[in-house]
Amino acid sequence: MTSHERFRRMFEHREADRIPVIDYPWAATIERWQQEGMPASVSYVDYFGLDKVAGIGADNSPRYPVRTLEETDTYSTYTSPWGVTMRSWKHAASTPEFLDFTITGPDSWQKAKERMTPTRDRIDWKFLEQHYPVWKREGYWIEAHFWFGFDITHSWTVGTERLLMALVEQPEWCMDMFRHELEMNMALFDMVWDAGYRFDSIRWPDDMGYKLNQFFSLSMYRELLKPFHQRAIEWAHAKGIKAALHSCGDIRPFIPELVGMGLDSLNPLEVKAGMDPVAIKQQVGDRLVLHGGINAVLWDRPDAIRAEMEQVIPALKAGGGYIFSSDHSVPSSVSLNDFKGIVELAKRLGSYS
Repeated sequence: MTSHERFRRMFEHREADRIPVIDYPWAATIERWQQEGMPASVSYVDYFGLDKVAGIGADNSPRYPVRTLEETDTYSTYTSPWGVTMRSWKHAASTPEFLDFTITGPDSWQKAKERMTPTRDRIDWKFLEQHYPVWKREGYWIEAHFWFGFDITHSWTVGTERLLMALVEQPEWCMDMFRHELEMNMALFDMVWDAGYRFDSIRWPDDMGYKLNQFFSLSMYRELLKPFHQRAIEWAHAKGIKAALHSCGDIRPFIPELVGMGLDSLNPLEVKAGMDPVAIKQQVGDRLVLHGGINAVLWDRPDAIRAEMEQVIPALKAGGGYIFSSDHSVPSSVSLNDFKGIVELAKRLGSYS
């Protein structure tokens, strides 16, 4: 089977030859694997024989100038198209450090919003022309990467404390940001679709939880954020494709809301934050594709991760509806040989034959 066929069967809650096996290593993890023998000229997906997933992006930012402010051997400090000054670490598995923000309130948001119009030059058409035929020929699962909601607004746009306070004190401003970010996505990917480039699903990141809790209440979710998740799902379903959400942390109280809206897939099922993938499978596994749920804390401990996989994968794969990966990303503590073993075991345990 091709990767596309495996994914399609999982989304149909049917068995395949095996579950899809994918993951997303940090750059520092790739660096380690290359030092341990993986050729730099070879994609880690091809090297390990992972399933093939392609992503289509579109620029829905205000297009503020991107500049490098400082470059050292260990980090780079720069500005982003969203007007954020950030620092990225070169040899560590880490998200950026967010230092300063251009959008700090409704007035500066309005100025940014005026810069956010859905024009064709926000799509990399040459990239699509070059790669799309390969994706189709080789049986990739193709995702459209949406960029909207609470997570990308607090971390990548205005700052965490600022947005959390605004959810209480300035909810109309928050909803206007969520709305316009989403509408930019829909308009841009309508252009992609109308140009004849088909994708199988949309996927967006919206981390709504942390360890054993959520950033906001269920009632606040229903009022301020859920309407935009609903619109994204409805937009996807109107095209006959699937909708997948990446949301880190413990988001158990939100799962009935997500299933009720018709969300098709949830990732990463973060065990170390309090998520229980097997329990979620028992509760909603016939309606929701589960993606992830394998505790990344254990991945550099071969005996522990083997025991975890032997317990969890048979339960999650039952009847289809499961995609294997870690419950976030592959940490740089995982060696090349250890990851080879994990992939081989995932394919064996995930086989339906």
